[in-house]
Amino acid sequence: MLKRCAVLFLLSTITFAQNSSAPTANFDGNSWWNYVKVLADDNMEGRETGSPGLERAAAYIVDQLKSDGLEPAGVNGFYQPVKLVSRQIDESASSLALVRKGASEPLTLGEDAMFSTRVDLAPEVDAPLVFVGYGLNVPEKKYNDLAGLDLKGKVVVTIAGSPVDIPSALASHYQSMTERAQSLRAAGVVGLISIPNPASMDIPWARMTLARTRPSMALAEPSLNESQGIKLLVVFNPADAEKLFQGSGHSFQELAALAKDRKPLPRFPLTASIKGRAKLIQKDVDSANVVAKLPGTDSKLKDEYVVLSAHMDHLGIGEPINGDRIYNGAMDNGSGSALVLDMANSLGRSHARLKRSVLFLFVTAEEKGLLGSKYFAAHPTVPKQAIVADINTDMFLPIFPLKVLTVYGLDESTLGDMTRQVAQQQGVQVQADPQPLRNSFIRSDQYSFIRQGVPSVAMKIGFTLGSPEEVAEKKWLTERYHAPSDDLNQPVDLAAAGKFEDIVQALTIKVADHPQRPLWNHDSFFNRFVVVGQHGTSEN
Repeated sequence: MLKRCAVLFLLSTITFAQNSSAPTANFDGNSWWNYVKVLADDNMEGRETGSPGLERAAAYIVDQLKSDGLEPAGVNGFYQPVKLVSRQIDESASSLALVRKGASEPLTLGEDAMFSTRVDLAPEVDAPLVFVGYGLNVPEKKYNDLAGLDLKGKVVVTIAGSPVDIPSALASHYQSMTERAQSLRAAGVVGLISIPNPASMDIPWARMTLARTRPSMALAEPSLNESQGIKLLVVFNPADAEKLFQGSGHSFQELAALAKDRKPLPRFPLTASIKGRAKLIQKDVDSANVVAKLPGTDSKLKDEYVVLSAHMDHLGIGEPINGDRIYNGAMDNGSGSALVLDMANSLGRSHARLKRSVLFLFVTAEEKGLLGSKYFAAHPTVPKQAIVADINTDMFLPIFPLKVLTVYGLDESTLGDMTRQVAQQQGVQVQADPQPLRNSFIRSDQYSFIRQGVPSVAMKIGFTLGSPEEVAEKKWLTERYHAPSDDLNQPVDLAAAGKFEDIVQALTIKVADHPQRPLWNHDSFFNRFVVVGQHGTSEN
């Protein structure tokens, strides 16, 4: 049952009559697709962070925002510079091996395992291995996979996932690098080997490893270094993971079967240690977020902001698949950037008189770990306490008709109630995340705002489990996600895209015109991140 403040909020939302001159919902998907065609064109070269292709995409976005009559809201006009550090593994001077009873068993990089450069890899790590199940520490549920184990100076091995009795949003939060690294450091752990859960792998191992030598990035600002203290980060091929468990009394097949059903996992020392030798190539990278503003009209509420966000970067030019080296990123996330551009065009050119101001935010470096949104959320170009909500769109996948809307963060704040209302007015069913093992809640830019206390949601065209639509999405992920085939030569459902845009615009208008800012539900874990000054109500 919702707490009293949420109930009052719901009632006021139902009874509140909008009196703004806002456009009515009438998107057909064509204007959205026209933006996608520009952003995902080969000329943009896959929009890699820091590349000329992404700079061209950002310049195009700025030109569109100017023509829509929106105001610059960055630091340098529409731009907010973001300084990054690129990390790239030199595999020719790097190696991994298991050491068992004094004998070294070399691992083949790309086949058995691969380094992750999301951490500042140490040149050398030699350490015993301990399997710690999911590797989670969730104080709210009195659950700690690290408790009672001697882990000082050790490298832990985990299987991606979480126990079924931990709510999916909470489990996702504690699987973020920030939270996981904090727990590992406190236990004295020096490194992590992560085995993807075969039940929740979006793309096959062979495709994952194609990108292993591409640069990762981190924010140059030391205070935003989420992985400090972790010296080794390795991703291990599930097909070869049995090598880790030899002589332990357990098999990977046994453990993966438990993890598939989110059952408890045992914890135990492994018979091998890991020997890692890593050479990193590092360089500074300059990129930028793009920020525009539609000013509000209410004398009080105009100084509060609703953020519409999407990431404009993708993977750039990489290893060829079927002869194609350009990772265009039409759906990921040309689709979301195009939607925010379409919202800017609709609201800007109609001179919508919304009560709160709206920020149209296009962030960089999402593919590098939500870095652009993380930087903006920590250093917003408007007062932090004035941001009332983030509505994020990332790869919303209009590849079949919109009958079900999946909302990440649906039950965490009163934004969920508002989303239900606008979707139901369109005859669309609303559901929370049906696939918690995929950790979608923390895998896109709304999570950066959530960590700063801002009620946030992300949405996509959803499906019911066991439906043909689920099969279609799984096929898309297997064949096109993070592949060159996520390009303009793929079928899209323009009517579904238009209907999705109608919902996003209606939600934006509802949040902008409502007398009260969205509130976290009192029983939401994320209520703890609220910044002082964000609890108050605003009345006209």
